Amino acid sequence: MTSTRERQRAAARAKLEREMAERAAAARKRRQVQASIGAGVALLLVVAGTVWLVMSVGDDKDGSTQAGTATCAWTDIPADQRNAATKDVGLPPTSVKNTGSQVMTIDTNLGPITAKLNLADVPCTAASFTHLAEKKFFDNTKCHRLVTQGLQVLQCGDPSVTGDKWKETDGTGGPAYRFAEENLPTDKRPPYPAGVIAMANSGQPGSTGSQFFIVYGDSQLPAQYTVLGTVTSGLDLVAQVGAAGDDGAFAQQAGGGHPKKEVLIKSLTMASPVG
Repeated sequence: MTSTRERQRAAARAKLEREMAERAAAARKRRQVQASIGAGVALLLVVAGTVWLVMSVGDDKDGSTQAGTATCAWTDIPADQRNAATKDVGLPPTSVKNTGSQVMTIDTNLGPITAKLNLADVPCTAASFTHLAEKKFFDNTKCHRLVTQGLQVLQCGDPSVTGDKWKETDGTGGPAYRFAEENLPTDKRPPYPAGVIAMANSGQPGSTGSQFFIVYGDSQLPAQYTVLGTVTSGLDLVAQVGAAGDDGAFAQQAGGGHPKKEVLIKSLTMASPVG
């Protein structure tokens, strides 16, 4: 009996040892698999990062990451918020050039006025002008406001200011979209010196449209109006308009009035960007 029990115990011990050995082997195998999977995941992350880096560097080389371009956001004015002076000519492109320069030519009844725009400073404003010029938005419109006291500016760009007579709505027109201000002269004194062209707005951020003003004498204004560019020729024509004075029609509102010497924009064109 004794020998039988001992054999049974020995067999049980052997079985237990085999089971423990099998469990240990299974545990080692699980650890090896997990380690292998972990290494694989780590490798995958490194490869993914490498692929992203290669693609990014490659994109920089061929410009496909938008190098040399800027993205513009145009805020469409809802139909029920537009006035009779709004002229809808669609929206400019959202991806625009932001390198080089562009020449704007304003052909007026007094002669041409030209200005140079730096696209790195005003990519979206320049794109808007290019779009509007292509739509002949400014053609045969009059500059409706002249300010000679405190400021020296001639304001233009309202598509509704046409014909022989002035209207009460003059100065309220623009395209059916608005966009953000650019190139604010916060570090310039004066912020708007003679010779710059700047964009009018309502005083609220993101309210730039099509109206612009040509500064023919240093003007102290808050730096909240986009500096579009610099006049390269024709500033003397604007000075002549300033010397002729205004009729005071806006004296009780924004200041100034209609210029006594009429300025008709026969056409406004934007040359192809250079550089």
